[in-house]
Amino acid sequence: MADTTVVIATRNRVDELTRTITHLQPLRVPVIVVDNGSSDDTVRRMRKDFPWVRTVSLGRNVGASARNHGVRLARTRYVAFSDDDSWWAPDALSTAEELFERHPRLGVIAARVVVHPTGTDDPTCDEMASSALGQAGDLPGPSVLGFVCCGSVVRREAFLQVGGFNPVLFFPGEERLFCWDMAAAGWECCYVADAVAHHWPSAVRSPSTERRASRDAQRPAHHVATASASCCLRARLVVGQARIA
Repeated sequence: MADTTVVIATRNRVDELTRTITHLQPLRVPVIVVDNGSSDDTVRRMRKDFPWVRTVSLGRNVGASARNHGVRLARTRYVAFSDDDSWWAPDALSTAEELFERHPRLGVIAARVVVHPTGTDDPTCDEMASSALGQAGDLPGPSVLGFVCCGSVVRREAFLQVGGFNPVLFFPGEERLFCWDMAAAGWECCYVADAVAHHWPSAVRSPSTERRASRDAQRPAHHVATASASCCLRARLVVGQARIA
């Protein structure tokens, strides 16, 4: 029986979401779709065409923190994130489950993300593979403080412990802040190339003016959150070192 639930946050991309669900269906894992206030017929089509998927309508756009709703509803020990334009390779989730079992400090697996139609690795993968943080002996890959969310699997217990993705960051940047929260709580995030996610970037994008306005609105909050998280992490690490000493 699968011990991983796939959680997808979506907004106005029902055709791409349909493709993603079709790819996920053979994996026979629970799937939770959290709709971020779509104005198309995403919710209706999901409930009609994929009744085995749990579809949750938030009625508004809450950004990255929509995933938190899905994680809270999951009943498995692990949660894998997909976007509405990404999906997991057949053996990726079983690989992740085995690694979580063998490495109790592991809180997040950052998978290798293959981008289509070219079939090449996302450039972030090379950066994670050569992480300056190195690899501890009791971990399955290099430690990282950032990842691609549509290629990540989390230990649900750890995710809920730190509060998930902080709603102060709408999009983007939620992964890095989340990693800092996990590190401050004593959990590790590692890059694992053997776990693979596939990403076919959606052609459906918000109008440039909307994206620009969203970016500008987020920038002050991003700086505040980044500085706050950095100070918090340093303080917690200092306290931990003092206790050890």
